[in-house]
Parts: sequence; C-alpha cells; structure tokens
Amino acid sequence: MSRMPEQLRTLYTAEMTAARHSSDDVRRWRHLERAHILSQPYPWPHTRNHLAMFTLALRQRDRREAVGQVVRILLAAPGSALGRYPQGNTGRTSAGLMTPMQVPEDLVSMLTRPT
Repeated sequence: MSRMPEQLRTLYTAEMTAARHSSDDVRRWRHLERAHILSQPYPWPHTRNHLAMFTLALRQRDRREAVGQVVRILLAAPGSALGRYPQGNTGRTSAGLMTPMQVPEDLVSMLTRPT
C-alpha cells in the first residue's frame, strides 16, 4: 500500500489535528496513538506521526520517549514500505517497538475496508 485511502486519510488528519488542539497532553497522546494505528501501512503518514510524537516528548522533557521516537522515526518509512509493523501498536516507547496490540474497535472497520 503506498497511498492512504481518502476515508482513512480524513480520519488520520482529524486525529492529528485533534492532537494539536487538545487541551492536555494525555489527550494529545491518545490522538497521536490513534493516528499511529491508522498510519502504519503508509510510509510518510507513519513517519509524520512519529515526528509529532517526538515533538510532544521534547515538549514534555521526556528523554526516554524522545529517544524512542528517534529510533521509530528512522524505522517508520522502511517498516511501512516493507509491511513490517506491529498492527495496532500505539507507537509509544512503552509499547515496545514490535509489539502487536489490539486495534480499537472503532478503527477496525476503517482498517479492514476495501480500498
């Protein structure tokens, strides 16, 4: 998959926008995590998501998360392009780099729709 389907892109963009405009960091992370799940198969959106996570980690002065995001920034595009990513993973350092996770129920149908 190289191009994100329009409906998926709309939801991804909404999550990224909500992350930018959320009133607290807990909500920002939640929106970025959801955007990450949606973006995993697509190299540029996946990388862009990790850049946003890196920026938030820096703003919070969370060194561990920031370093973890640097690693993920480097691996996001190649992993997406090769189809090597853990489905449902939230993209956070605490989630583990290759740990698959359960996809939130409301996102499952978006990820399984034919393009």
